[in-house]
Amino acid sequence: MYDSRNAPLADKIINYSTKTQPGDNVLIELFGTNGTHLAQEMARAAFDAGAHPFVTVYDTETLRIERERGDREYWKRRREIVGLPTMKEMDVYIGVRAAENIYELSGVEEGREKAYSEEYLHPVHMRERVNNTRWCVMRYPSPAFAMNAKMPTNRFADFFYRACLLDYAELNERMKPLHNLLAGSKEVQLKGEGTDITLSIEGQNWIPCAGDLNIPDGEIFSSPVLDSVNGHITYAPSVYNGKPFGFVRLEVKDGVVVDYDSDNREALRAVLDTDEGARRFGEFAIGTNPFIGEPMFDILFDEKIWGSIHLTLGQSYDIAPNGNNSSVHWDLVCIGSDVIIDGEKVRDGRKWIREDLTPLNPENFE
Repeated sequence: MYDSRNAPLADKIINYSTKTQPGDNVLIELFGTNGTHLAQEMARAAFDAGAHPFVTVYDTETLRIERERGDREYWKRRREIVGLPTMKEMDVYIGVRAAENIYELSGVEEGREKAYSEEYLHPVHMRERVNNTRWCVMRYPSPAFAMNAKMPTNRFADFFYRACLLDYAELNERMKPLHNLLAGSKEVQLKGEGTDITLSIEGQNWIPCAGDLNIPDGEIFSSPVLDSVNGHITYAPSVYNGKPFGFVRLEVKDGVVVDYDSDNREALRAVLDTDEGARRFGEFAIGTNPFIGEPMFDILFDEKIWGSIHLTLGQSYDIAPNGNNSSVHWDLVCIGSDVIIDGEKVRDGRKWIREDLTPLNPENFE
């Protein structure tokens, strides 16, 4: 069914998030057919901007076959023949996930998943796409997505477009005091139920995200000093590579995960054993989207939850590096912990209590 809100959303993605310019090559990848109307609107908006959109629609069952059957040689050839040559020609990348079943890849064997990550995902996306394109990744409000959020489809669509069409320029202004505070601080402590962990942020680069990398957006991120993370942390429900995790708990010493627990413990072990960097952290971020309040088994939304943080296993971003290199990048989310910065408690549970940060509390948004 066509939704008229796709047109302003496409306009925001093309003209605000990715700042598409005349002559740009724009790769629009749609994973699943639910988001066809949005892809069409983005193509129109890209042409209107004087750019050249290249739209590719992937059938999710075919993708599952590739992931289940593709070995290391297959992904190496796909990278060299299709992945890198295409991505190197792009100025803008837009990825839209619109699958009917987010667990479609849950049966992929550990070795096949590792081959895909190391030979294709990491070099094509984490390296080439992230560092050399203006990119935006997002979801589409399918009935399956609504089901995971435990909402009726129509109510979920209203929630989706509200979160995605947030006034990001205003959010960016409200995040500036938090940005300034973090950029001048040395240590963060997180305390809450199942969580008591500290990390150094001294000298790290902080990036405010307000509609220019993800839709929906709303976070500020950096990376912890690599060997500084100590304590334990408990995360909210998550899905990684199609595998569900009702909870994840990590014990950390000098930046390395030394013990762990989960309701999907074996799958967690496989992720942690992917490579050396998978047991270390590559990102620390604070969620600030006032319209996203609860986890829905989708990290693109969950990492933006107001009153949350995410302390990410694996690869750091080159724009905010800490030296961690991994084919894993798993944005695990912790909701409702106190945030203590250089000994000052600035967030009590989910609410900011420091005066210059209270404009970020959701009751202050329309």
